[in-house]
Amino acid sequence: MYSYVEQKPRLFDDAGQRMFLSIRDRVHRLLKQSGAITMGSAITGGTGDTWMLLACVDRMVELEEIREVQQVKAVAGQDRIFISSGSKDR
Repeated sequence: MYSYVEQKPRLFDDAGQRMFLSIRDRVHRLLKQSGAITMGSAITGGTGDTWMLLACVDRMVELEEIREVQQVKAVAGQDRIFISSGSKDR
């Protein structure tokens, strides 16, 4: 089962930083185009450990670059929705 706390330390080695920067660039590009993205679209095209790809997005939330849109009911991890931290919920 995915745990950000367990994956986070791996984000700081060379491979983790490269993956993070790649996902970060993708997320910012997609947000500029559409205004909101799902976790699935954020990590699509990324290569490597899926848990690490998820951790990259969660690290962006932790850094307050993006924020998760709270949904009425629980959704699958790949269906989580994110917006720029500067955006307002509509």
